[in-house]
Amino acid sequence: MNYWLIKSEPFKYSWEQFEHDKVTFWDGVRNYAARNNLRDMKKGDQLFFYHSNEGLEIVGIAKIVKEHYQDPTTPVAAWVVVDVAPVKKLKKPVSLAQIKADERLQQMDLIKYMRLSVQKVRKEEWDIILQMAGEKK
Repeated sequence: MNYWLIKSEPFKYSWEQFEHDKVTFWDGVRNYAARNNLRDMKKGDQLFFYHSNEGLEIVGIAKIVKEHYQDPTTPVAAWVVVDVAPVKKLKKPVSLAQIKADERLQQMDLIKYMRLSVQKVRKEEWDIILQMAGEKK
């Protein structure tokens, strides 16, 4: 299994809306590195759901329920989407400030490539963030 992080501005698409929808396709990605990450996602992979611009925090866990396919919002074949579903809201959101302050997370893509909307998360980073969120002891 692989781990990822997807970003959404809460005023455009919040965790609460995501939970209400139950499943959505992750569209609007127009960056080649982010698109390549979408292509690498496999059914069952898990993702952190990050509120960007407002909040600046990881608020939940989601999973891939359908692997990449043509983005239905554009006729351009280069762009793809994946279907994602919420798994659970974190007990405690983990802020960008907390992540930046943790020496163990300094190589995380969220810090190194802040503008990238779809990012890889290493297993060690995943576990540390879950611990910070009160999800693991």
